[in-house]
Amino acid sequence: MSKLVPPHGGKGLTICLLEGKDREAELKKAAKLVKIEISAQAKGDLIMMGIGGFSPLTGFMTKDDWKSVCEKLTLADGTFWPVPVMLSCSADDAHKIKYGDEIALERKGEIYATMQVTEKFPLTEAEKKWECEKVYKGEGADSQGDFMAVALKDHPGVQMVMARKEFCLAGPVKVLSEGEYPEKYKGIYIRPAELRAMMEKKGWSKVAALQLRNPMHRSHEFLAKIAVEVCDGVVIHSLIGNLKPGDIPAEVRVKCIDTLVEKYFVKDHVIQAGYPLDMRYAGPREALLHATFRQNYGVNNMLIGRDHAGVGDFYGLFEAQTIFDKIPYATEEAKCGVEPGKALLCQPMKIDWTFYCFKCDGMASLRTCPHGKDDRVVLSGTKLRKMLSEGGEIPDHFGRNEVLDILREYYSGLTEKVEIKMQGAAAGTAMK
Repeated sequence: MSKLVPPHGGKGLTICLLEGKDREAELKKAAKLVKIEISAQAKGDLIMMGIGGFSPLTGFMTKDDWKSVCEKLTLADGTFWPVPVMLSCSADDAHKIKYGDEIALERKGEIYATMQVTEKFPLTEAEKKWECEKVYKGEGADSQGDFMAVALKDHPGVQMVMARKEFCLAGPVKVLSEGEYPEKYKGIYIRPAELRAMMEKKGWSKVAALQLRNPMHRSHEFLAKIAVEVCDGVVIHSLIGNLKPGDIPAEVRVKCIDTLVEKYFVKDHVIQAGYPLDMRYAGPREALLHATFRQNYGVNNMLIGRDHAGVGDFYGLFEAQTIFDKIPYATEEAKCGVEPGKALLCQPMKIDWTFYCFKCDGMASLRTCPHGKDDRVVLSGTKLRKMLSEGGEIPDHFGRNEVLDILREYYSGLTEKVEIKMQGAAAGTAMK
């Protein structure tokens, strides 16, 4: 009997990936079906449904699910889910498809899945804007005033929603490919069932996950080690899907983590892994998504620090923490009144703003350090990327020298630079 937290939704891992002869037969059938070109985001969502990372989802959402997720943070059946998982297509393609039809979902010539269409529906520009207001609008300065005008210019998640085509398709999928991830990230790309087996072998039951989309600096290291102190182990879980321009590629970030784990962690208490999603940059809602699918990986504590999954100044510094206080999640101590399996079990591990303090002579947080801003090295992935991209001097104690050497080598090889915008949180101007 596993001591790990059960998968979300109460149905175990819902795995939609076909392998062996079943996959070969489905690929042969798919070659004759109507083909729909999917986005990079939908590709990642499909793979997560394939490997059970999005349990209990077995297909793209219906309009009732979409509306309920936006309004109530639940699927239409009441199961907790924080962000829409949608498949869009053009009006021309939608008109070719009848209810009950099977279609093939492809990207750049590769078939990723087949799908039985149970519903097709238009989403108007007004409805997409409504989704953005519900899911992506936060409490930060950029979300005030004319949110959509600012977001259309500066929020990549909102831009992705508004770029969806006219119709959406819903229905169960049979996933046929995991893309480039198994080969490109061999040993890092780990399916939920595989990670669960690794943790069970170690005897872990209380596990924390550290979400990473930036190179691992001293604050990240500090957060991971806090988790190791109070849990059986920590999973350093990197996004290996697509990011926005200017972010550092996954293979570079993985190399940095390898170096840190090798030199600065007790290996028995840490696992490095990667997952195949694209960032949505949905701030608080994405923090909830990170906790939801980490539960499927066997994680019951999600590390949530400052400005988790944020972009620009759209979100309050700790809005991704406080949103957890507004949703029902179940524990043995507290009954939330939600049908078993439908509430979120993975709980937040909330960590205050962390930094290096010269007077404390070490890593600290606003809860532990009594000193002022001038004594602190404010750490953020955005700030690090900006300094490196502009050839700036990196302050002492910002990152480990071995990691900075890897990042300097990466930036020295770039032929095209991307401007890195600094939000208040990353710059440290918002610190008390």
